[in-house]
Amino acid sequence: MKAIGVIRYSRRDRLSKAEFEELLRSAGYEVLSILEQNREEHPRYNIGRGKLEELKKLVRELKPDRVIFANRLTPSQAYNLWKELRVEVMDRWQLVLEIFEKRAHSKEAKLQVELASLQYEIPLVKEAIRRIKLGDRAGFKGMGEYQTQQYLKHIRYRMGKIRKELEKVKAEREVRRKKREEFGFILVSLAGYTNAGKSTLLNALAGENVEARNQMFTTLDTTTRRFKLSGKRVLITDTVGFIDGLPPFIVEAFHSTLEEIVKSDVILLVLDSSEPWREIARKFRASVDVLRELKALDKPIIVVLNKVDLIEWEDAEEKARLLEELSERVGLSIEGVARVSAKERKLDELYEILERTILRLPKYGAFEVVIENPEKVPAVMALLSSVGEVLSVDYGDVTRIRAYIQTGMLKELTKMGVKIGRL
Repeated sequence: MKAIGVIRYSRRDRLSKAEFEELLRSAGYEVLSILEQNREEHPRYNIGRGKLEELKKLVRELKPDRVIFANRLTPSQAYNLWKELRVEVMDRWQLVLEIFEKRAHSKEAKLQVELASLQYEIPLVKEAIRRIKLGDRAGFKGMGEYQTQQYLKHIRYRMGKIRKELEKVKAEREVRRKKREEFGFILVSLAGYTNAGKSTLLNALAGENVEARNQMFTTLDTTTRRFKLSGKRVLITDTVGFIDGLPPFIVEAFHSTLEEIVKSDVILLVLDSSEPWREIARKFRASVDVLRELKALDKPIIVVLNKVDLIEWEDAEEKARLLEELSERVGLSIEGVARVSAKERKLDELYEILERTILRLPKYGAFEVVIENPEKVPAVMALLSSVGEVLSVDYGDVTRIRAYIQTGMLKELTKMGVKIGRL
């Protein structure tokens, strides 16, 4: 498929030409040309009339299959552009959904993509109905007014069914999450801009080999893996990548997946350190915007500067310093900035900050475990060593063990007939 891209810069939008081209390539398009304009939005065509004439000339010369806008198009703008260009017109979010459709593998991911696509389609169908009533076009996808209205009812019915199915998935995930807490796991989620290296970081932390490619939106399905950090049981979950200006209909459709971030104990916000500082700052702000919309900014957040193997160490230090300053300016409290290379598995700074952060979690604390029956000492010691960190053991008339414990395990320890007190 061949495409001409159009990108209109304005004061309100944080658009990147490089990112737009990467999106086009990720969707499998051959990019014939990118048309750029600096101006505020034209209500009828999004771009100005002069630039529209330039675009019409390009379309006649290059004969693309589609014209794709980096900006969000209103339904009327999309129709007006199609009427002028006589070639299929789509915007950035239709492009993102097209990539999602190609990358969705699990049933949940496919349902989420379908829900987002249907939500996007509703205003287009409403615009078609409006224009049919005005006698302005034959119909949506060649349908008449009655058929178009029936199609709108079908969309809403299908959306209702998908939401019910996703609610079931959400309930099942909640049950699994509670079980994990009962077993003493600390829940850590990977969040951040698409193609920042989250899946590679998951592989490095857990010693796994989850698919990781140098392309946008490789991960649409949540992936959870286990790893140990100084005796602490940790589960780390990879989630769908963010993108600047992520629209509400995508956030809503992927809410059950993004909820893994909200329910986690610690968030690792991953950024690509090899990019210019301006891009890092833009993607950091975009990621913070999504976390704010998810109401997840109250969680302990560790910023992870990945891919430091691609830059000089002094550059990584400077970018870490700038990120700490930027965090303060946007009102975000972070636990620290960890410079890592997930590809080369150099994670020392991350381990240090993550361990320090876990020790301050409300669900993880220092306790004294008193065992009166000496026969129970080996079993209790084994459990404490597997889910926490034993600090000291005092053998006497009764055995006193001081240890860091995940509070989800207190119930299990109580069942073993021991006494527990917080230090």
